[in-house]
Amino acid sequence: MDELEHRRVYGTDHDDPHPGPRDGHSYRELVGGPLDGLLVDVTGWSQEQLDEGALLITEIGQHGPGGRTEYSPREGSSELWDWRGDLP
Repeated sequence: MDELEHRRVYGTDHDDPHPGPRDGHSYRELVGGPLDGLLVDVTGWSQEQLDEGALLITEIGQHGPGGRTEYSPREGSSELWDWRGDLP
């Protein structure tokens, strides 16, 4: 069984009966920070977007509701994105 199968995907509702990854999609695992352990669906992202990472909206970061948290690819691992900090 795939180790990511039981993980929750960023952006799914807490009451979603199937919050995990879906077949045919590509994901990156978030490491550290307020979204640690979640997966981000990067299906259809360009290589440039994948190289940049993402600013993700979160209510549980340093700046509260509406704040963003930054994740970018870990050097040497295309599957893991490390937390870089929170932004208002």
